[in-house]
Amino acid sequence: MILSNYTQIFVKQRRELAELFGFETRNKYEIYDNQKNVIGFAAEQQKGFLGILLRQLLGHWRSFELHFFDAQRQQILVSKHPFRWIFQEFEIVNQQGVTIGSVKQRFGILKKKFDVHNQQGDVIYEMRSGFFQFWTFPFFDRQGHMAALIQKKWSGGLKEIFMDADNFNIEFKNAGLSENDRLIILVCSVFTDLQYFERKAN
Repeated sequence: MILSNYTQIFVKQRRELAELFGFETRNKYEIYDNQKNVIGFAAEQQKGFLGILLRQLLGHWRSFELHFFDAQRQQILVSKHPFRWIFQEFEIVNQQGVTIGSVKQRFGILKKKFDVHNQQGDVIYEMRSGFFQFWTFPFFDRQGHMAALIQKKWSGGLKEIFMDADNFNIEFKNAGLSENDRLIILVCSVFTDLQYFERKAN
């Protein structure tokens, strides 16, 4: 999965029948290009009885890992989220075990703010969403230019009401984004879902 080949991709959460009964299952996602071809997958890896229990009780505050795979189901990334009550953060590690970046929540009044760090720990982007832009998450570089945009898409009335199955559109606005930058933005789309749209996040 080489994201530099795309200006736009889509992330779709897989439907889980148990969601109809209010039971939180492991989060799984499919990643598509603009021709609706599957180019990757993502899945939460917290398994077992303890994982089930923590998922029901703690939602996105719990510690968990998200694993990302290419279309051949070869692992390419791991996103590690530690237990946090406030100021959420996660670290992104490639298949060689090297950290390529991290994202850390900042304090914001009526705004959601996250700093995106590169491999060296420098802040390279700010992801923020205003009070009246709850479903829109733009990324701005240090010069204030929009580099990318994540938008949650309406999934349909019954699906939105009864199931935690969300769709996200990712636009890479800056053609100069590195492959690592694009991978970090992809991970942010899934983290955004867990942080703001999973039922336990409410």
